[in-house]
Amino acid sequence: MSHLRILPALCALATIAAAPPAAAHAILVESTPAVRATVPPGPLAIVLRFNSRIDAGRSKITLTAPPPAAPARLAITADALPDRLHASATLAPGEHTLRWQVLAIDGHITRGIVPFTVAPATPAAP
Repeated sequence: MSHLRILPALCALATIAAAPPAAAHAILVESTPAVRATVPPGPLAIVLRFNSRIDAGRSKITLTAPPPAAPARLAITADALPDRLHASATLAPGEHTLRWQVLAIDGHITRGIVPFTVAPATPAAP
């Protein structure tokens, strides 16, 4: 009789163990530039790394630069790693903000910002 009581519990455990892990929303775990970093003026390689796979084709990065510049949508370049977005921009001194929006493999869209500063250009040494 005790074997009949254990059987349902074993079936429940087997079902839980066989279930795939729940997918999570994409969360930014690392960025270049880093949040609130100061970077030199000029060309900048932008890398955003997330905690899960993302659909780069349905994701976007927008750069907001100091006025009078208008926000610009950056072209995302292909990456062999499914958890990253790459882009590039040439930046002038001032406060900037990267606004990102990604579609995660769980089907949810997440958004966020990466504020950073571009340092003033240093004059050339005489």
